[in-house]
Amino acid sequence: MSLFNMTDLRAGLPPGQRLIGVDPGTRTIGIALSDTLLMLASPYGSLKRGKLGANAAEILAIARREGAGGLVVGLPLSMDGSKGPAAQAARDWAHALSDATGLPAALWDERLSSAAVNRFLIDEADMTRKRRAEVVDRMAAAYMLQAALDASKAQE
Repeated sequence: MSLFNMTDLRAGLPPGQRLIGVDPGTRTIGIALSDTLLMLASPYGSLKRGKLGANAAEILAIARREGAGGLVVGLPLSMDGSKGPAAQAARDWAHALSDATGLPAALWDERLSSAAVNRFLIDEADMTRKRRAEVVDRMAAAYMLQAALDASKAQE
């Protein structure tokens, strides 16, 4: 499948379907899930990063179980907004994930999502480093998905 812009992905979803936010890290993939009204993103879980086929099967199982019809994959742009090697790798991975799952996908800027979540967990939740490591990936996925939902809602 091809990649869509967020507005088109959202507009193409049948009513009542959710979106899955995917934050692909080097060791862990954070997963978030929208509500059926596409207004609120919530942390869902995390997957150990492995072979694409295995990760795609896990994400497709979540999509089927939760009624999700599309993916929003984090795009690690450089701080100046340019697309470096990490962004190209994420784009290639998102294409391959979309093909493997059969789900349409959009890319969304994930700059500073992990930093913002870590700052929140330290300042507001007063979490230990170990506990933060357990939740930061899924919370970063939710942070990124929420930004995509908010931006695409404003354009409807």
